[in-house]
Amino acid sequence: MRRKTDLKKNLPFILIFLLGFLIFSYPFISQKFYEIKANDEIVIFNKEKEKIDKKELERRMELARIYNQTLDPSKLVDPYDKKVKDARAEYAKMLEVHEMLGHIEIPKIAVDLPIYAGTSDEVLEKGAGHLEGTSLPIGGESTHTVITAHRGLPNALLFRNLNQMTEGDIFYIHNIKETLAYKVDKIQVVEPSNFEPILVVEKKDYATLLTCTPYMINSHRLLVRGYRIPYTQAIDDGSANTPRLKPNFFQLFLVLLPILLFTIMVYLREKRNSKIMKMEVIKIEKQIKEKEI
Repeated sequence: MRRKTDLKKNLPFILIFLLGFLIFSYPFISQKFYEIKANDEIVIFNKEKEKIDKKELERRMELARIYNQTLDPSKLVDPYDKKVKDARAEYAKMLEVHEMLGHIEIPKIAVDLPIYAGTSDEVLEKGAGHLEGTSLPIGGESTHTVITAHRGLPNALLFRNLNQMTEGDIFYIHNIKETLAYKVDKIQVVEPSNFEPILVVEKKDYATLLTCTPYMINSHRLLVRGYRIPYTQAIDDGSANTPRLKPNFFQLFLVLLPILLFTIMVYLREKRNSKIMKMEVIKIEKQIKEKEI
């Protein structure tokens, strides 16, 4: 009987704790679902690209190479400008499998996202986008591809931790034919209108990862550039590919906050009960003394 009474008394505190836990757990749960969905898309891409006939594959890659030779750097635009609404473009059709051009893998920050053509809001909510006007992600001499993603969404991390990249880190671009490895050699923050750092450099094979910065202010652009290295060399370089995520103290705070609140509520409740019991004891003692007199 006493247990049932205690349960009824504690029920409001239990419900408050569960509600707080669910509220503060939502970002982590939604992020995990986003990761699972992105991984499913990547699995589909990898399976479907294997079905492409070799002749058809070479035809597509040749079209992409020709496209890269015809680029006009003067027409580059800021992918995060509100006036820019790049629809999913025809320019990348030759590389698409289920609307994906491939996927971008960044071991250092534990990221693997599908890449879509363009940088529209719709695209950047699904994963990473290829900046139209830059080289298609197939590598080659005198090419510079730019892969962009949000600094994070309420339900996804995306390029949230891109600022943790350092020179020497390696990232990979997987396309319909092969995996391209790039070693970071330059990291910089620029104005949204500064396109100089992402232009093609003669005889160089570059790839740049682009996102907004500072986080949640988005006034500038963070650029992480890498130069092409042999894929076999990249996979043998264990130190460059080992995830070295910094602890996310904000996420830790969100996890511990409901537990802290619950602990405080239990403490206050017990303190109140102790005070009530003390008063009852004093009252009883007083009554006993009065009877003795």
